[in-house]
Amino acid sequence: MEEQTVILTKKQIDHKIKRIAYQVYETNVNEKEVVIAGIQSNGYTLAKKLKTAVEKISPIKVILCEMKINKKKPTDPIETSISKQEYTNKSLLLVDDVLHSGTTLVYGVKHFLEVPLKQFKTAVLVDRNHKKYPVKADFKGISLSTSLNENVAVIFEKNKDRAILE
Repeated sequence: MEEQTVILTKKQIDHKIKRIAYQVYETNVNEKEVVIAGIQSNGYTLAKKLKTAVEKISPIKVILCEMKINKKKPTDPIETSISKQEYTNKSLLLVDDVLHSGTTLVYGVKHFLEVPLKQFKTAVLVDRNHKKYPVKADFKGISLSTSLNENVAVIFEKNKDRAILE
């Protein structure tokens, strides 16, 4: 097995999620509801953790949305677990685990721009700083300058969440 460098431990990930939750609350302090859309599968896992954290610290009701994007062919139709009517004119947060080139995030953003939104923000746990597209994460756990041949993986396992550099 190849060497793995842990860049975020479970405790650090939990701390980053709590900090992002406070940022979400601060930017939505006047909202009753916020939609948190997670990009399948790790982005959605992170979105669920953020939902719990936001609801723990604020009166905001979080509507969870799972977004399915074909990461190999992001121009394929995108599916969401809730209908457009459920996020129209709402504050929306799009979540993914790692921002690599920005491809997945930019296609996710494009999808949600088909309807009017009150506010649109993005959040990632790890920002790699290797963007191909002009997309940024409004909230990020950690920014990491890596070489292009290095890979960052976020692993969500019961009591063993971690982010590693491969």
